[in-house]
Amino acid sequence: MAKKGHITPELFQFFRSLKENNNREWFLANKQQYEDDVREPLLQFVMEFGLRLGEVSPHFVADARRSGGSLFRIYRDVRFSRDKTPYKTAAGIQFRHERAKDVHTPGFYLHLEPGNAFMGMGLWHPDSKTATSIRSAIVDRSDEWKGIVSAPKLLRDFKLGGESLKRAPRGFDPNHPLLEDLKRKDFLIFKTLSEEETCKPRFIDDFAGYCRLGGPFMRFLTSSVGLAW
Repeated sequence: MAKKGHITPELFQFFRSLKENNNREWFLANKQQYEDDVREPLLQFVMEFGLRLGEVSPHFVADARRSGGSLFRIYRDVRFSRDKTPYKTAAGIQFRHERAKDVHTPGFYLHLEPGNAFMGMGLWHPDSKTATSIRSAIVDRSDEWKGIVSAPKLLRDFKLGGESLKRAPRGFDPNHPLLEDLKRKDFLIFKTLSEEETCKPRFIDDFAGYCRLGGPFMRFLTSSVGLAW
């Protein structure tokens, strides 16, 4: 029998079924499937990828705790949402900087959802101080930034994503040649993944390779906010 990877078609099938039955009764009746096909394999992925993170940077953390670690909870926070369905219909894994509890920091992310799997890295909705630090670095180190985000090897796999301001941010030249980058509210790159790709036995190797490929982008962001890379 061929060796299975950490992520299997059963993970995606579980979330397809959960989307059609997003209620407590169904989830409790199928909780063992969640444990067997989703949580335990992904915690194993986190643990094993932690051994590989040093290939990318020694300052990012893989936390394989069952609660409060790199694997996001399946339970939705419905307190302020009109959508009261109790469970997320996708799995998310984050590998955060060791200083993430103290300041806004870049991170690596893996999203596993039927028909919408992807990996990304960078900063989503940083606070004003952090965003200003990154924008200032783009101005001060514009050649370095342009070289990173226009590198053919990076663009072969990744796209810049996220939301942008409608106008130049306060304090920045509205005629700056990199205005579109300065207007970014998110500083992210992402790569779309097929379900088949994530289910490959050696996907963890591919994921590590993609993280290394995005290393210069992450190093720029990390150094821009005064943190160790």
